Amino acid sequence: MKTRNTKTPISCLAAIFGALLFAMSARAENKVHVSPAPEGEPLSAQFKVRAEQANVPVYLARVCSLSAEERKRLGPPVESQTTTTAFASFDLEGQAKVTVTCNEEVKSVNVLPITSGLRPEVSGKTLTFTVNKPGPLTIEVNGDWIHSLHLFVDPVEKDIPDPKDPKVIYFGPGVHHVQSMTVNAGQTVYVAGGAIVYGDGGGNNPHDPIFRLQGANITLRGRGIIDGSLCPWHTRSIVAVVGSDIHVEGVTLRDSSGFTLPVRRSDRVKIENVKIFGWRGNSDGMDLCNSRQVEVTGSFLRTFDDLVVLKTDKGQGELRDVTVKNCVLWNEFAHALSLGAELREPLTNVLFTDCDVIHDKGREWLLRVYHCDSAPVKNVTFDHIRIEEARRLMSVWIGKAVWSKESERGHIDGVTFKNIESVTPISSPYADLVGFDADHAVHDVHFEHVIVGQRELKPSDVRQNAFVSGVTIAP
Repeated sequence: MKTRNTKTPISCLAAIFGALLFAMSARAENKVHVSPAPEGEPLSAQFKVRAEQANVPVYLARVCSLSAEERKRLGPPVESQTTTTAFASFDLEGQAKVTVTCNEEVKSVNVLPITSGLRPEVSGKTLTFTVNKPGPLTIEVNGDWIHSLHLFVDPVEKDIPDPKDPKVIYFGPGVHHVQSMTVNAGQTVYVAGGAIVYGDGGGNNPHDPIFRLQGANITLRGRGIIDGSLCPWHTRSIVAVVGSDIHVEGVTLRDSSGFTLPVRRSDRVKIENVKIFGWRGNSDGMDLCNSRQVEVTGSFLRTFDDLVVLKTDKGQGELRDVTVKNCVLWNEFAHALSLGAELREPLTNVLFTDCDVIHDKGREWLLRVYHCDSAPVKNVTFDHIRIEEARRLMSVWIGKAVWSKESERGHIDGVTFKNIESVTPISSPYADLVGFDADHAVHDVHFEHVIVGQRELKPSDVRQNAFVSGVTIAP
């Protein structure tokens, strides 16, 4: 009679042990860091979020509640025409399972940008998906695009500043109040996760920014929130930059009363992984003015005025070598990526690239050179821009407007729209090119691989006047 050998071979034990070690190692590499919300901070009743086993606080940001048609007719909202959207963030190394629980049954869900490729699994009021890299995501449930959940997956922070360092201005977890603070050369402002810094209105200088970064070698960073909601309309910016070798990274800027993050007369500035919400008229996201070697990367903007806009004021120096890349943009009212309207000193070498426009609820042209004054503008490129909603697409324009301060008009030489793909069909013309007169004209506008609603751009899709020359269209 034969008996069965019940001993497990050593080779099998080794394989099982190795597999367990691999699984444990893989799990160890998946790091999620969540910062608790400060006590008393209002949180979303619409969404609850978990990353792996960690509860992630879901904050609120005020946004416009008007329809796109109402915005076009009424302009900037008053506070009674606003509501709140939700946002949450956590640091990630590796990958994480994210679970979102909603306050109603999920019948449909959309995760933006489309390029994320995420298709959540839905069960009742819960949706789940896995993230494996940092980046901003927007989750829309049951077609409600106003009350979205914005999920910011951040890279794990490294080299966190020492709060005891005399050159560090440290805001730890909790609620803080600042009226206006000037950060000088060599200093670092750190706003920790779980910290909210409120800018207070009033004081002797009510129009000073909450944080002014003024000087050389300055950093403002962290995972916390800087909030301008207590400041009266048209008073304080949240962060203003005037200097050189300045780095702004990781923070969320919420509800500015004016331009949210203006950069003026500066050199070698990097803005990275910054998230901006604004609902007030003039709450532009980033205004890059009279500056050189500026890079904006990996950021998210949802504001009621221009998102990222370049300007030059008279006598403040040229603007050149500016790159805006890998950003996710939600256009609420004006332009998404633009130059203008105030162009009074030369602008050259501007690149907008690898960006996703996930919504356009505005009344202006989405991608635009909008020239209302006298400066020469040269070498502007819009490249690899993916657009999931658009109303009016591309514009290069010289003329007089309410913003004009100079009697002389400028000219524009060399604008390229390349690898532009708009998913949603819109009415032609897709591009509007307007020069002012024979001496103030638009020259050399190039369209290459522009796709609108799965159709290539044709000459009939481009409207131009007599003061435009050198237009080319390539597949």
